[in-house]
Amino acid sequence: MNGFVDDQLRALLRVPVSASLAGDRTEILVWIDTIDTAFNGGLVIPRNLAAALDLVEVSYVEAVLADGNAVELPLFRCVIDWFGNRYETEIAGSDGKFALLGTLLLADRELRIDFKAKTVELR
Repeated sequence: MNGFVDDQLRALLRVPVSASLAGDRTEILVWIDTIDTAFNGGLVIPRNLAAALDLVEVSYVEAVLADGNAVELPLFRCVIDWFGNRYETEIAGSDGKFALLGTLLLADRELRIDFKAKTVELR
């Protein structure tokens, strides 16, 4: 899986997401959280993106932000394509600008970010 480094030096990947197994897939840009590895979840996406993808809200989860504040985040049912497999899962919604990839999906993977060449490779 390949991505790129943007002008703000964020490492980004494109991850296909859909509302259901039969639904149309949309590639979303996902920010790889390479500094704050305390985010051990799978995927967090902006709430407005969840709405645009017609994802169904199913529950809430409590999360502790980097500033120490506890918040409730909505959970949405979705399907993600990850290295040739499709997974039905729940992802959290946030007020952020980018989707955020956590260490759960990075486990057992090798991540290479070349800031000079502006490339990202996850395998």
